[in-house]
Amino acid sequence: MKLSTVRHFFVCLLLVFAASAQGFAESRITPDKLVEDITESLVADIATYRQALEQAEAEPKKEALLAEFYQRMATTLEPMVDFNWLSLNVMGQYRKQATSQQRSEFKDVFARGLVETYGRGLLTYSNQKIVVFPLPEADQGKRKVVVKQEIQGVEQTYPLQYSMGLNRDGEWKVINVTINGINLGQTFRNQFEQAAVKYNGDINQVIANWAIAES
Repeated sequence: MKLSTVRHFFVCLLLVFAASAQGFAESRITPDKLVEDITESLVADIATYRQALEQAEAEPKKEALLAEFYQRMATTLEPMVDFNWLSLNVMGQYRKQATSQQRSEFKDVFARGLVETYGRGLLTYSNQKIVVFPLPEADQGKRKVVVKQEIQGVEQTYPLQYSMGLNRDGEWKVINVTINGINLGQTFRNQFEQAAVKYNGDINQVIANWAIAES
């Protein structure tokens, strides 16, 4: 899988889900409306940080702004994206032999890697048109749905499908993402399995050398 495809996936994922759960994660809001509200919220944050970075002349100032941006993303993503579930899914069969500490460490590495690697990519978002398709009437009221979206650029359109589930607390969580027909959950799981083979089943080595860009 090309790095550019994964990059577009995470940029779009952040655009859709990185916003305050307190403001948007109410079960009364339909998943498609949730997507629209969150997108509008984050676009404003992107513009703010991009402008600040462009105006910062000293490298230490830029690094500090980036660190602040990463932290903001991590904070806002945590309530909306179940990184624990996603990381366990990525570990696949190896989660059974992993210790609780290893599972926790991989979750942290997985989340941090996504945020820090593609935070810069998120800042390049500019004038793409984002279209969210209404949830089909037949899916309304279900606890698991697929929200369809398109990121329409000048040269290419990226179709996305967000698998979302409503948990017991009435919060919608991202379960999986498919972009251009590529199942990202499966892609990262394959990456983990390949790394596990490479390091002879040493999960500590897989965690220490994990990088989203390897896909």
